[in-house]
Amino acid sequence: MATNAGDGNQLDWRGEFRDAAREALFRRTMQAHDACQLRHALVVATGLFLAFSLTDFSLLGTSDAFMVLLAMRATVATSFLLLALAVWRRPSLAQAPLSINLVCLLAVSGLLLTIPLRPDGIMTNLASIVAASMALYLFIPNRLPWMLASNGYLIGGFLVSVVVWSPLPGGVLVNSLLLLGFVNLLCWLTVSRIHRLQRAQFASLLEERSVNRRLKEEIGERNQLEQRLRHMARTDELTGITNRRRFFELAEQERRRAHRDGTPLSLCMVDVDYFKAINDVHGHAIGDLALTVVAARCQSVLRESDIIGRYGGEEFVIALPLANLITAREIAERLREAVCRRPLEVKGVALELTVTVGISRVDDGETSLDPGLLRADRALYAGKESGRNCVVVTPQGPELTLLESVPAGVTPGAVRATASAAAPAALPAGGRLPGRC
Repeated sequence: MATNAGDGNQLDWRGEFRDAAREALFRRTMQAHDACQLRHALVVATGLFLAFSLTDFSLLGTSDAFMVLLAMRATVATSFLLLALAVWRRPSLAQAPLSINLVCLLAVSGLLLTIPLRPDGIMTNLASIVAASMALYLFIPNRLPWMLASNGYLIGGFLVSVVVWSPLPGGVLVNSLLLLGFVNLLCWLTVSRIHRLQRAQFASLLEERSVNRRLKEEIGERNQLEQRLRHMARTDELTGITNRRRFFELAEQERRRAHRDGTPLSLCMVDVDYFKAINDVHGHAIGDLALTVVAARCQSVLRESDIIGRYGGEEFVIALPLANLITAREIAERLREAVCRRPLEVKGVALELTVTVGISRVDDGETSLDPGLLRADRALYAGKESGRNCVVVTPQGPELTLLESVPAGVTPGAVRATASAAAPAALPAGGRLPGRC
């Protein structure tokens, strides 16, 4: 919305918005300001009206005319105070034409009454009329048509009163009318200017709020987009678990923590058995579904602190903080059982799902995860060679004797903790082992 030339097209001759809804919104916004301004104006007018009783007394003494003027001033002052009290209780009355204009009518009528009752104080009466005219424009928060009507009544009443009760020389009368006309013109232009500036500021405020709202929406959309991109960068799209990059970031943090605190950290390599056959027989869509089911079942048995990620293809990798090889073997057995406990029903065909798990522990002196992952990968290969659907542990150090002493009945399934699975000499040197299905 424009605030310069454009605003002129939105305002009418009264300096108000042509759009009735926008004008109503503006007036609601200004209600508290108008109420405060009207209360202050009424209190000041009360004091001035009563103060002019001293002038009446100096000119009229204690005559009947003075008593009439005193009663009139008391009545007008009381109406001012009652309206001020009503506006204080109900600020909406500050914009109610009926209450404001009734009080203005009473005040103007009382002011005009001073002319026939005090005909000798014509200059004082003229000064009062000028001051009242300016007050009707500048201090009473009325709408412009009502301001013009009140001042028209004031000037017309002054002219009639002067002609009837206090005749003036022609030149003085013309000068008085020119003065009142100039005051009205000046106040009209001033009020119109104020109205236009107020509404221009209001239009700018609305535009600023609209821009801020759009900016907040754009920021919110951008934040959502960033969150989606961050989620896509960290999550495997198919299975919904951590992708390889994010897994290594989190697992490296756990390795550093384990090295700093002297706590164990174990790694598991998980491979879906016969996955190539599943893809060849049932298609890639069923293979993708199988991977999703396996990932969900693995997650269901892991602890909150455990980290699972998709390593690639049908392989998953798991980091187990605060888990030695015995604990890691128990967790891996629960995982293996969760996967093979029930088949995957696909188009009336029960598809058996099994996994082989290789486990190793990260040594205290190792500065990366690669050696531990290589040992877990070799243990996984040994499990594949010995029949699949099993957990194979690569123990090292003092845990070898302790692990072999655990009865096989403690963790169901085929658990092979053999030295041959840990011997590097039995496997090709460096890197991954030959492919497996």
